[in-house]
Amino acid sequence: MASSSSSACSFIFYALLLIQLCSAREIVDKNQNNDQKEENHIDIYGKNGVYDLDPALNVFFHVNDLYSGKKMPIYFAVNDPSTTPRLLTREQSDLIPFSSKKLAYLLELISLVEGSPQALAMEQTLKQCELEATPGETRFCASSLESMLDSTRGILGMVKIKALTTNIRNLSSTLLQGYTFLKEPLEINVSDMVACHTMAYPYAVYYCHGQKGYNRVFEISLGGENGNIVDAIAVCHMDTSMWDSDHVAFRVLGGQPGSSPVCHFLPADNIVWIPSP
Repeated sequence: MASSSSSACSFIFYALLLIQLCSAREIVDKNQNNDQKEENHIDIYGKNGVYDLDPALNVFFHVNDLYSGKKMPIYFAVNDPSTTPRLLTREQSDLIPFSSKKLAYLLELISLVEGSPQALAMEQTLKQCELEATPGETRFCASSLESMLDSTRGILGMVKIKALTTNIRNLSSTLLQGYTFLKEPLEINVSDMVACHTMAYPYAVYYCHGQKGYNRVFEISLGGENGNIVDAIAVCHMDTSMWDSDHVAFRVLGGQPGSSPVCHFLPADNIVWIPSP
């Protein structure tokens, strides 16, 4: 028992070192972003109002924007691999409580002050992971690759699965710039998918969700005005009727729940899982 406790402490302590290397803005922004959604659908980008939008909100677009030659400003962030939290192994993950009921214990264990940006980010992530799914949706949180794969296969069926991610080539420090669709977007015809988004936490945690038959997945080749090339993955949510009316996508694109599909590009550290032939 003492050995397990010691192992848990060492893993969390290492994770804390990673989060301290991240910028305070990134932690606070992700925490504020999570405040926006609090139910129904994850909002991984959101911030203020229509007239004071975070540049990172330049990821949303309309389904009728999917054509070669389309131009739009898009935000892509590049994470430093040396400071990016990693997924734990299943054995490591199982040693560490992952529950809002255990938050006080976790904060004490890793010497974080209650109410600090890091503590608030942890609290919001735990709350998001404990929300019930909306009708027709499946959701889970994973902190190990094994648990992510097991849960994903449980949703997609016991089939081979394939991971899709956005590939950013030679991106400079310009995170927001104008991009052009270099060719017709390629739709990946799948009946089901699971999208996994990174959450703010001392170690890597993914919030994953899927809604059978209500999403379309695209591969889009983008050329930046600064010469950057991005092989992007985008998801179009065709049924938004269950979304919160305050979802940031509606403030960016206009509309309301159920009025029209909402599409968005995935950051490079997000994953879309699909069945593989």
